[in-house]
Amino acid sequence: IVLVAIFAPVLAPHDPLEQDTFNRLSPPSAEYPLGQDDYGRDILSRTIYAARISLLVGILSVLLGGTVGTAVGIFAGYRGGAVETFLMRIVDVFLAFPDLITGLLVLAVLGGGLDKMIIAIAIVISPRFARIAHGPTLALRERDHVLAARSVGVKEMRMLFRHILPNMMGELLVMASLWTASAIRIEANLSFIGLGVSPPTPTWGQMIRDGTVHLTTAPWFSIVPGIAVFVTVLAFNLLGDGLRDVLDPKLQN
Repeated sequence: IVLVAIFAPVLAPHDPLEQDTFNRLSPPSAEYPLGQDDYGRDILSRTIYAARISLLVGILSVLLGGTVGTAVGIFAGYRGGAVETFLMRIVDVFLAFPDLITGLLVLAVLGGGLDKMIIAIAIVISPRFARIAHGPTLALRERDHVLAARSVGVKEMRMLFRHILPNMMGELLVMASLWTASAIRIEANLSFIGLGVSPPTPTWGQMIRDGTVHLTTAPWFSIVPGIAVFVTVLAFNLLGDGLRDVLDPKLQN
């Protein structure tokens, strides 16, 4: 899927923005293997190019949200006391809202667009990483090597990123893979309701929405991008399971 997104200009048989209104909603044919949409654009080419948007949003939002959330979780767990209570209660407030509702609220304030969507999904994801990083930090801060480093005056930032963070990287990588799948799903949901990237840039959620009014006459219009979302989300979930099997010493035995 990543290779398809990278080599989209090579793999796509047509320009994803090229319109042919005389052949709108044409069924699959030799020239257009997956048919044409309501503007006569090639659905296969648009599906291939839409992978770029979905992967870009998924990966960048996880990088941003994961970095911020992990930093908050580690800092709260290591500091403890009132700082921990304050930060983790804020995290709990964000976790109380459904993912889609949080994304809608953020986009309602920031507006639409690719960069705004990445920020919105990062805000949705960051509390999850904060919670994941917080638990192991509570245990790691009492380990002998951390106590020894603290006793010789190792600075706090070095302690966090040299002695604590590396010991939870396996869990964070697994979570990053799983939440990339969720980020792609959230992006499709937001695009479906019209809060994603502005047309005519192709996105899977937008293509599904545009095809819903033609389900009885041209079902391939929505089914093709829907399958693309399903396969991509499934692939990242399987990647997360594979990373867990590789990185967890207990499962290796």
